[in-house]
Amino acid sequence: MHKLNELQQDALIEAFNVGIGQAAASLSAIVRETVRLSVLSVQFVQFLEACRQLNSGGEARICAVSQEFTGSFSATGLLIFPERQSLEVVRLMLNESLSLQELTDLEQDAMSEIGNILLNACTSAVASLFSSHLTSSLPTYSLGTPEDVLQPHAHARDDVVMLLHIDLILEERQLSGIIAFMLNGLALDQLVSQVDHYLASLNLTSSQP
Repeated sequence: MHKLNELQQDALIEAFNVGIGQAAASLSAIVRETVRLSVLSVQFVQFLEACRQLNSGGEARICAVSQEFTGSFSATGLLIFPERQSLEVVRLMLNESLSLQELTDLEQDAMSEIGNILLNACTSAVASLFSSHLTSSLPTYSLGTPEDVLQPHAHARDDVVMLLHIDLILEERQLSGIIAFMLNGLALDQLVSQVDHYLASLNLTSSQP
């Protein structure tokens, strides 16, 4: 498994923060108040470690919106929140006082819209910064254990999962989620190649540690 050096990780975080900033502007327009989003860290871990981290808070189930991305590199992107936070995310985005039943009925559509905004903003920013091209599928909603949610998108148990830990802040309310990208060996090589090509265009060089 690749271990990206500091320069490569900084380039990825820069790209994702551009995308997150664009997504925050879109979400702010929806809720009619300022939404702040930030990428706290980027990790590359293997499948089972990703499942362990997603279950580290003791959550039995997670809520996820997934999309397939193909082009300069292929990956499945997922926006993930703990199940207990997903309805709060929907409540914030709809900006209405709804009953639990009404929220539950709207959860899948609302979360799919939020996931579509965030995932496409992130991948578009990466594609733009690295002068590459990506296309996306329609979003798919799922709810289950971390392994149940991630397993359908894994080619093998040694697939690499890129985890972006994000903060979503709206006024005094703060929620923590994760954007995950499932990468097989070829996709990871392609992503690293894209990062190195970008760094070379800035007259920076990146050697693997």
